[in-house]
Amino acid sequence: MSFTLRRIIYTPNAPVRSDVYSQAVVVDKTMYVSGQIGMDPLSGQVVAGGVKPEAKQALVNMGEILRAAGCDYSNVVKTTVLLADMNDFNDVNEIYKQFFQKNFPARAAYQVAALPRGARIEIEAVAVLGPITEISSAL
Repeated sequence: MSFTLRRIIYTPNAPVRSDVYSQAVVVDKTMYVSGQIGMDPLSGQVVAGGVKPEAKQALVNMGEILRAAGCDYSNVVKTTVLLADMNDFNDVNEIYKQFFQKNFPARAAYQVAALPRGARIEIEAVAVLGPITEISSAL
Protein backbone atom coordinates (compact mmCIF):
# COMPACT_ATOMS: atom_id res chain seq x y z
CA MET A 1 0.00 0.00 0.00
CA SER A 2 1.35 3.42 -0.89
CA PHE A 3 0.93 6.44 1.32
CA THR A 4 0.24 10.07 0.55
CA LEU A 5 2.49 12.38 2.53
CA ARG A 6 0.98 15.41 4.24
CA ARG A 7 2.99 18.11 6.00
CA ILE A 8 1.69 21.11 7.92
CA ILE A 9 3.55 24.37 7.22
CA TYR A 10 3.93 26.91 10.00
CA THR A 11 5.98 30.08 10.37
CA PRO A 12 5.82 32.64 13.17
CA ASN A 13 6.46 35.28 10.48
CA ALA A 14 2.86 35.11 9.26
CA PRO A 15 -0.36 35.44 11.25
CA VAL A 16 -2.31 32.53 12.63
CA ARG A 17 -5.84 33.77 13.22
CA SER A 18 -7.16 30.71 15.03
CA ASP A 19 -6.43 27.17 16.11
CA VAL A 20 -8.79 25.54 13.63
CA TYR A 21 -6.72 25.58 10.44
CA SER A 22 -3.12 25.54 9.20
CA GLN A 23 -1.24 28.34 7.44
CA ALA A 24 -0.55 25.83 4.69
CA VAL A 25 -0.70 22.12 4.00
CA VAL A 26 1.60 20.23 1.64
CA VAL A 27 0.34 17.02 0.07
CA ASP A 28 3.03 15.33 -1.99
CA LYS A 29 4.36 18.27 -4.05
CA THR A 30 1.31 20.53 -3.85
CA MET A 31 0.96 23.25 -1.21
CA TYR A 32 -2.37 24.79 -0.27
CA VAL A 33 -1.92 28.20 1.39
CA SER A 34 -4.79 29.38 3.58
CA GLY A 35 -6.34 32.74 2.81
CA GLN A 36 -4.19 35.64 3.98
CA ILE A 37 -5.59 39.00 4.94
CA GLY A 38 -3.53 42.14 5.45
CA MET A 39 -2.82 41.34 9.09
CA ASP A 40 0.44 42.44 10.66
CA PRO A 41 1.85 39.29 12.32
CA LEU A 42 3.34 41.29 15.21
CA SER A 43 0.34 43.39 16.20
CA GLY A 44 -2.37 40.97 15.10
CA GLN A 45 -4.21 43.90 13.53
CA VAL A 46 -5.21 44.54 9.92
CA VAL A 47 -2.87 47.19 8.51
CA ALA A 48 -4.32 50.66 8.05
CA GLY A 49 -4.72 52.55 4.81
CA GLY A 50 -7.17 50.56 2.72
CA VAL A 51 -6.98 47.82 0.16
CA LYS A 52 -3.49 48.54 -1.26
CA PRO A 53 -1.59 48.20 2.04
CA GLU A 54 -3.79 45.25 2.98
CA ALA A 55 -3.06 43.50 -0.32
CA LYS A 56 0.65 44.10 0.11
CA GLN A 57 0.64 42.72 3.66
CA ALA A 58 -1.45 39.70 2.62
CA LEU A 59 1.08 38.90 -0.11
CA VAL A 60 4.03 39.45 2.25
CA ASN A 61 2.39 37.02 4.68
CA MET A 62 1.91 34.53 1.85
CA GLY A 63 5.58 34.91 0.94
CA GLU A 64 6.63 34.02 4.48
CA ILE A 65 4.53 30.87 4.35
CA LEU A 66 5.93 29.96 0.93
CA ARG A 67 9.47 30.50 2.26
CA ALA A 68 8.76 28.21 5.23
CA ALA A 69 8.11 25.43 2.71
CA GLY A 70 11.19 26.23 0.61
CA CYS A 71 9.23 28.06 -2.10
CA ASP A 72 8.68 31.56 -3.40
CA TYR A 73 6.07 33.35 -5.49
CA SER A 74 7.28 31.61 -8.66
CA ASN A 75 6.00 28.31 -7.22
CA VAL A 76 2.42 29.63 -7.04
CA VAL A 77 0.22 28.19 -9.78
CA LYS A 78 -3.24 29.41 -8.65
CA THR A 79 -4.60 32.19 -6.47
CA THR A 80 -8.05 33.16 -5.34
CA VAL A 81 -8.64 36.81 -4.45
CA LEU A 82 -11.61 37.68 -2.27
CA LEU A 83 -12.59 41.36 -2.23
CA ALA A 84 -15.00 43.27 -0.02
CA ASP A 85 -15.53 45.61 -3.00
CA MET A 86 -14.91 44.64 -6.64
CA ASN A 87 -14.18 48.32 -7.34
CA ASP A 88 -10.81 47.67 -5.62
CA PHE A 89 -9.83 45.20 -8.37
CA ASN A 90 -7.47 47.57 -10.26
CA ASP A 91 -5.79 48.77 -7.06
CA VAL A 92 -5.19 45.16 -6.04
CA ASN A 93 -3.70 44.39 -9.47
CA GLU A 94 -1.15 47.20 -8.96
CA ILE A 95 0.09 45.49 -5.80
CA TYR A 96 -0.32 41.93 -7.11
CA LYS A 97 2.02 42.52 -10.06
CA GLN A 98 4.79 43.60 -7.65
CA PHE A 99 4.83 40.01 -6.33
CA PHE A 100 3.88 38.05 -9.47
CA GLN A 101 5.90 39.50 -12.34
CA LYS A 102 5.92 36.83 -15.05
CA ASN A 103 4.38 33.44 -15.77
CA PHE A 104 1.43 34.57 -13.72
CA PRO A 105 -0.57 32.04 -11.73
CA ALA A 106 -4.11 31.23 -12.75
CA ARG A 107 -6.47 33.37 -10.71
CA ALA A 108 -10.08 33.85 -9.70
CA ALA A 109 -11.43 36.99 -8.03
CA TYR A 110 -14.73 37.38 -6.23
CA GLN A 111 -16.56 40.04 -4.31
CA VAL A 112 -17.78 38.68 -0.99
CA ALA A 113 -20.20 39.98 1.63
CA ALA A 114 -17.58 40.16 4.41
CA LEU A 115 -14.06 39.08 5.33
CA PRO A 116 -12.48 38.32 8.71
CA ARG A 117 -11.66 41.30 10.95
CA GLY A 118 -13.25 43.73 8.50
CA ALA A 119 -10.46 43.14 5.96
CA ARG A 120 -10.92 44.44 2.42
CA ILE A 121 -9.02 41.55 0.77
CA GLU A 122 -8.07 37.92 1.34
CA ILE A 123 -5.80 35.88 -0.94
CA GLU A 124 -5.30 32.11 -0.94
CA ALA A 125 -2.93 30.14 -3.14
CA VAL A 126 -1.93 26.76 -4.50
CA ALA A 127 1.78 26.21 -5.12
CA VAL A 128 3.98 23.34 -6.23
CA LEU A 129 7.19 22.47 -4.42
CA GLY A 130 10.55 22.25 -6.12
CA PRO A 131 12.10 23.84 -9.17
CA ILE A 132 9.79 24.64 -12.04
CA THR A 133 10.84 24.54 -15.67
CA GLU A 134 8.76 26.84 -17.85
CA ILE A 135 7.77 25.76 -21.34
CA SER A 136 6.01 27.87 -23.90
CA SER A 137 2.61 26.87 -25.10
CA ALA A 138 2.35 27.12 -28.85
CA LEU A 139 -1.16 27.37 -30.18
